[in-house]
Amino acid sequence: MAKVQYTCQACGVVSPKWAGQCGDCSAWNTLVEEVPGSSNPRVVGYAAAQSSIIHMDKVSIQEHPRISSGLAELDRVLGGGLVVGSVVLMGGDPGIGKSTVLLQTMTHLSQQAKVLYITGEESLEQVTMRARRLQLPEDKLLLLAETQVERILKLADKEKPMAMVIDSIQTMYTESLNSTPGGVGQVRESAARLVQFAKQKGTALFLVGHVTKEGTLAGPRVLEHMVDTVLYFEGERDSRFRVIRAVKNRFGAVNELGLFAMTDRGLKVVSNPSAIFLSRSDNEVPGSVILVTWEGTRPMLVEVQALVDSSHMGNPRRITVGLEQNRLAMLLAVLHRHGGIATYDQDVFLNVVGGMRVMETASDLALLLAVASSLKDKILPQKLVVFGEVGLAGEVRPVQSGQERLKEAAKHGFTQAIVPKANAPKKAIAGLKVIPVEHISEALEQI
Repeated sequence: MAKVQYTCQACGVVSPKWAGQCGDCSAWNTLVEEVPGSSNPRVVGYAAAQSSIIHMDKVSIQEHPRISSGLAELDRVLGGGLVVGSVVLMGGDPGIGKSTVLLQTMTHLSQQAKVLYITGEESLEQVTMRARRLQLPEDKLLLLAETQVERILKLADKEKPMAMVIDSIQTMYTESLNSTPGGVGQVRESAARLVQFAKQKGTALFLVGHVTKEGTLAGPRVLEHMVDTVLYFEGERDSRFRVIRAVKNRFGAVNELGLFAMTDRGLKVVSNPSAIFLSRSDNEVPGSVILVTWEGTRPMLVEVQALVDSSHMGNPRRITVGLEQNRLAMLLAVLHRHGGIATYDQDVFLNVVGGMRVMETASDLALLLAVASSLKDKILPQKLVVFGEVGLAGEVRPVQSGQERLKEAAKHGFTQAIVPKANAPKKAIAGLKVIPVEHISEALEQI
């Protein structure tokens, strides 16, 4: 009788007996019965059969040019293009466009090199139908419908593709394990073999990953550590815009962002994201302010909206869309203590227009000015931009790349800017009046 073990589908910890709650990550109903295989653990990377210790200065490095994916925004997120032998893990909600963007990329690369698209979720007919609907070139792209890793590696070793797509990693399985596809053991072992192949053969590999209802990549956390780049595909189903965000990248900037528009011909690059998010109404309303945020390696202008209304509940609501909710509660306390504006009996709603998510602290000052504008029914100037971090003592702290943010604002025709004093430019920027502030009370006086 084969020995049975129980593996947590959330964190990958192995337990000798079943339990309702994982003792390691405290997740409920995640322990699944598995029969361990007899395969030896594999080393992922460039490890050869016989390794030796050498000095770092004796290591030879081969410079390989970056390979363009055919989509400028995807190249930006990847750090300038594909790297030979790199492994990219792309996650996102079902139907968000992961397969579409990879199919567009593979058809583009197929015109200059041999590439292989492996699908475990669709038939070859379905992939071909999508390519024809998007009017993509079909003559040179190699397709394979397979889920067994051993057969995939055997065929890939024969064809020697420059790039390869696995759609998706949760459908793959290896015969060395007796568990079902999608389990922690299968995902980990299948990914390890695919990553080892990519590193040894110099093949650029894309892995498509499912996400959980919380929006994180399904499967063991070690999957993200094994790959070189982790991309998240974001966007609302009712919106035509899609965002690809890098949360890990060994070959480029982290938190880089690429913007796409979904059309009947597939995903199209949005070359000027700020113009998309600045489509404001002609009617001036209180509670609206423009924030200059920093995404990866470039500034971006987005609109922050606030709605403050009298609350009829014991606990007033604090709801944010695109901003961190816990930080809002802290900043409202700062606004009361150091700005003299109380919201303890008000419902506060905040929204970043266009489905953007702003995670940096440079949004603090814009958030507070939008709340004050809505509460006092005070309309802010249309040509005003704001950025700055706010501390618990009410001080306005500087943020990174202040000069580049101001230049981006001036390029889009903005004439006023409220910024931290330390971010004020030494030389005047043509057409832009910069108002430096050191405390939240000074910023409130300016509006």
